[in-house]
Amino acid sequence: MSTTSATGRSTRGEGGRGFASRAVHGGERAARPAFTPTSTPIYATTSFSYEDMAQADAVFGNEEPGFVYSRHGNPTTRALESVIADLEGTGDALACGSGMAAMMVALLNEVQAGDRVVAASDLYGATAALLHTLLGTLGVKSTRVDIMDLDAVRRVLEEERPRVLLFETISNPLARVANIPALVEIARATKTRVIVDNTFATPLLVNPARFGVHSVVHSTTKYLGGHGDVTGGAIASSASRITDMVELNKLTGTVPSPFDAFLTLRGVKTMPLRVARQSDNAQAVAEWLQAHPRVARVHYPGLRDLGETAAIFNDHRRGGIVAFEIRDAGQEAVFRFLGALQMCVPATTLGDVYTLALYPPMSTHRGMTPEDRAAAGISDGLVRLSVGIEDAPDIIDDLAQALEA
Repeated sequence: MSTTSATGRSTRGEGGRGFASRAVHGGERAARPAFTPTSTPIYATTSFSYEDMAQADAVFGNEEPGFVYSRHGNPTTRALESVIADLEGTGDALACGSGMAAMMVALLNEVQAGDRVVAASDLYGATAALLHTLLGTLGVKSTRVDIMDLDAVRRVLEEERPRVLLFETISNPLARVANIPALVEIARATKTRVIVDNTFATPLLVNPARFGVHSVVHSTTKYLGGHGDVTGGAIASSASRITDMVELNKLTGTVPSPFDAFLTLRGVKTMPLRVARQSDNAQAVAEWLQAHPRVARVHYPGLRDLGETAAIFNDHRRGGIVAFEIRDAGQEAVFRFLGALQMCVPATTLGDVYTLALYPPMSTHRGMTPEDRAAAGISDGLVRLSVGIEDAPDIIDDLAQALEA
């Protein structure tokens, strides 16, 4: 029974608790209902409690499944990890706060001071900076190699005996496709671990783990999230390797929030539809660009015969990334082109529902010297397109009028 103060307000409720106590605890920790939600809820909580302390102790000690603290694990995040592992065909997966966080955890799990990493020369600029700026200061040495030259890769691995071989399924920004089975076979001969960034391909198009890759990294910000409203990353690997990475994730704090995990999980549900449409649109755009007189060169896997490398793809589609070089253009001309776009969006990301255009020398590869960019094939007239799900003729019309500018 509640009591009433002189003002008529209730000061004590059931159980004799005061107003503040009831405000704090009211509605919380109700018994679990018998139903199951059809969509995974957002578990917006930092910690979890157990009625039985012995059970809490067992969960803390990893003796039975459960959750104790959201930096260690969260039901919403776990749902996302489960579907990524399922789609990539690995024993488990780990969600991280960003794609770079995922790359860092995947590398730190394999290397320590004195180890070597051999990485593709055609690599996302921030990944290259991670190798040289952060891991380099920790005593991990790295070497770059043309991943398309299998003889060169074999020679470097035999000479350096690295701990890790790192490359991208489809490279950023030139969309070169790695011969994953051949590279894994070369790495196996020197007992080198293989880490592959599968962001551009997505698990819909390529599953690197089925060829023997040890860890598959994603920036889930891109195609898996797919709507430009969430930042995240993930690693798909064996259950034992993910167990080790969970400890690294806990220590570094590179975990996603439950809300970010929820948004990404929602995005994954439509990823097959989006990526299929984006790939089909990209093929049409690439073929149109290849015939345009103002375009000197188009980089897209669907325009060339990949030979035996084509076997890594799950179907005929080759992804949504198209790079092209505007003939005789430098930064000023590319800026005019980007500024003239009316529907396509100049933005530093990819994998969204919108068609996005980016200038790599200004953004993703800004940290490289002009000489290093030229050596990597990144010209001053290069534009990278992340083709969206719009109607392909509308994308082409916008590119056409911008090229005329």
